[in-house]
Amino acid sequence: MDTVLVMDALRATMWVLAQLVAPVILPALVTGFVVGMLQAATGISESTLSFVPKLVATLGTLLFLGSMMLRALADFTLELYDRIPALLR
Repeated sequence: MDTVLVMDALRATMWVLAQLVAPVILPALVTGFVVGMLQAATGISESTLSFVPKLVATLGTLLFLGSMMLRALADFTLELYDRIPALLR
């Protein structure tokens, strides 16, 4: 097994992971920041007020980008399966 091929496969895996996680994390992060700023400005400390908007933003992102993310994961899986013979040499 060639270490260069394994490292290339790991690098590609990390890149796909970053591409799949970023569209979900970033809207939740921005929503949490905005809600936190509003809570700090108004003095409201209700925990559900910070949870529900982040949940809605995350679910909305998954609703709109879920098919693209699933397609990217399926394409990467097929590409990885094609690499298996080269990794086992």
